[in-house]
Amino acid sequence: MAQIPNLDNAPLNFTSLREQSQKELINILKNNRGKKCLIIDPKLGGSLSLIIQTSLLKEHGVELRHLSAEPIQTDCTKVVYLLRSQLDLMKFICSNVHNDISKGLQREYYVYFVPRRAVACEKVLEEENIHHLITIGEYPLYVVPLEEDVLSFELDLAYKESQVDGDTTSLWHIAKSIHKLEFSFGVVPNVRAKGKASVRVADILNRMQVEEPVNSSDMVVPEINTLILLDREVDMVTPMCSQLTYEGLLDEFLRINNGSVELDSSIMGVQQEGKKIKVPLNSSDKLFKEIRDLNFEVVVQILRQKATSMKQDYTEMTTTTQTVSELKDFVRKLNSLPEMTRHINLAQHLSTCTSKPTFLGQLDMEHTIVEGQSYDICFEYIEEMIHKQEPLVNVLRLLILFSITNSGLPKKHFDHLRRELLHSYGFEHMATLNNLEKAGLFKKQDSKSNWLTIKRALQLVVDDTDTANPNDIAYVFSGYAPLSIRLIQHAVRSGWRPIEEILKLLPGPHSETKRGRFSSSQSFDTLQGASANTDKVTDGRRSIVLVVFIGGVTFAEIAALRFLSAQEGMAYDLIVGTTKIVSGHTLAETFIEKLG
Repeated sequence: MAQIPNLDNAPLNFTSLREQSQKELINILKNNRGKKCLIIDPKLGGSLSLIIQTSLLKEHGVELRHLSAEPIQTDCTKVVYLLRSQLDLMKFICSNVHNDISKGLQREYYVYFVPRRAVACEKVLEEENIHHLITIGEYPLYVVPLEEDVLSFELDLAYKESQVDGDTTSLWHIAKSIHKLEFSFGVVPNVRAKGKASVRVADILNRMQVEEPVNSSDMVVPEINTLILLDREVDMVTPMCSQLTYEGLLDEFLRINNGSVELDSSIMGVQQEGKKIKVPLNSSDKLFKEIRDLNFEVVVQILRQKATSMKQDYTEMTTTTQTVSELKDFVRKLNSLPEMTRHINLAQHLSTCTSKPTFLGQLDMEHTIVEGQSYDICFEYIEEMIHKQEPLVNVLRLLILFSITNSGLPKKHFDHLRRELLHSYGFEHMATLNNLEKAGLFKKQDSKSNWLTIKRALQLVVDDTDTANPNDIAYVFSGYAPLSIRLIQHAVRSGWRPIEEILKLLPGPHSETKRGRFSSSQSFDTLQGASANTDKVTDGRRSIVLVVFIGGVTFAEIAALRFLSAQEGMAYDLIVGTTKIVSGHTLAETFIEKLG
């Protein structure tokens, strides 16, 4: 199955976006004629695998290498670097070039920064006295289509950089990415933003439109009707909860990276010790597309039914005479056998993980914390986890969840847990705790908690959730409706005005902007969908809402948005834009630092 996802059914022409990025990369390679060694920043490798096939790179005389401090092993006289504008990556280039100079090797060096060059990086090359040997350029890869309805800006550390380091560079990148989309699909007329970073991105976007206007005169109606910008800071409860959709759980336990997982071959039933297998996970796999967003309990039942049905077909095939068309049907079913086998193996592995007492205990505690009950029980549970030295990331997830829903912890409890954490995991984690405190994720209580009010007003806890035939987004967490998606649900159905008081209880300001010739004559709050002519694209398709998560989005939230989009009476297609796909683990890990 293809690593590159099929984008043919996307509500917007994502194929053209991908082709444009492909063309720009091929032009870079064509400009450097002949055989060349392309050295890629490893973090970029996954993004590029969704843009271009390795075989196509090789057709352009490319030898592929990953960026490292090791000497370049190649006979090529041309070396092309493709890397993000990060200072720590410059030392690898310097090491490579100095190594070549010491060996008397003469090469041409080209450095292409993704998505744009940075003065600070070039300064490092100047200080190392190699700047004059290098030709510098840019590869403007701002947006990577991950799926038919998901775009990534590939900014791994956006949340930590803006919340802890005070570095807002990523906000400019997000605005630039959206502005680039506007050149393809028209100026988005309605913009809603919630959170400090989101309001800032909305402002930068407006400024970009003034400085470098998108010419809308030849467009009848912009293809994206509304942009909703949402800070991850507004809802840090959701990513700290364990996702219970199939794709969400795969990410929790196996880490999905750019549409694939790398795992031990034994999980896939291949007995080769130490061998790793890369398994693509995208909508090109029809079975995965069908089950990815379902609650895992339901997935297990579906796979069981499909396997039983296939077994019955096989029995009938071998015991009765079949017509040619029946044979053809059976062979067609057999073609889906590799997909079936793949997901049965993955589901079996997940079943083992989710049936462990530690996972079930943590899940139970997450629900208790979200319900805002039994403070003492929750406190003692986290304290016990620390004493047992359970993985630090697991502890931090619950701790963040506990702190947010209580608007911090009383000073006595805060100091106690901080001290216990440092005793158990080492004083080098002082920096980790400081990071969390700076980001407001683990702090002293400074005000009364609003969580119970927010939970009730937005109906975040739904009793008797039917995971098999869901009628609410709460199915993705078996009873908890993601706060972020409730806000989006209100925005597209009845607007934010009715929940204005609740919005004020959540972090950061909120804003509404009308832009361009096509900004709806009526307020976004009154756009009720099908009845509003401004919401229909001229060819009869549903109009589009682009929801951008600044600081990352989880697979469970994407599943909830797809569920909303599929509801009867929903007048919009919802598309997700995100700085990165995240989980509680990957988010918590960005804050973990060791001194020395």
